[in-house]
Amino acid sequence: MQMTLHPALLLLGAALASIPTAPSAVLLDNDEVKVARALEKNQVVGKFHQHDMNRVMIYLQSGRQRFEYQDGRKPAVFDWKAGQVVWRPPSGMHSPQVLDHDFDIIEVELKTSGTDKAITSDLDPLKVDPGHYKLEFENSQVRVLRVKIPPHGVAPMHAHSTDRVTVFLTDQNFRTKDSTGKVATVEHKAGDVAWGTPVEHTEQNLSDQPFEAVAVEIKK
Repeated sequence: MQMTLHPALLLLGAALASIPTAPSAVLLDNDEVKVARALEKNQVVGKFHQHDMNRVMIYLQSGRQRFEYQDGRKPAVFDWKAGQVVWRPPSGMHSPQVLDHDFDIIEVELKTSGTDKAITSDLDPLKVDPGHYKLEFENSQVRVLRVKIPPHGVAPMHAHSTDRVTVFLTDQNFRTKDSTGKVATVEHKAGDVAWGTPVEHTEQNLSDQPFEAVAVEIKK
């Protein structure tokens, strides 16, 4: 099976600030997802292995990677971009090698079987805030959104109607207000990962810098 790169996944926004690499670690593990940070080290040839579940891959830094396959396919080289998102189904036994420098991948492994039902609501962010929220791709297991909010920008009241994994591509310093009027300050560092549950809220970027994140919404 060939690696799948959805065309929409290559439409990246403005250049991201550099995110420092960090060691491999499991960041989240529940009944819906397992989220891990994989540190891909320069010139290290990985052992042949395979993945049994569909995954969403978010690349925190740019990097060049060569794959060898055990089923006779020709080796392939990929040039990943910082902030790139890739849908990756199981692809058989493979061995990766980084060709230029270390980089991190956030791997969202999906445990749910998914549904054909679309994620939507009257307050869906794609409907009420298309200036900040953009669709990366959607299939039976996930809907993946990219959110960009300029310095001091405000996202109007919108709803996240399902559980989600958020991967922060920049630092976050937000003031949020939910549908009950509760106000909170939310902060994260670039490279952080957070688990979120359904919520209706507004968001204001308190920073002098633009904000960017990828939200992986789980269908179940």
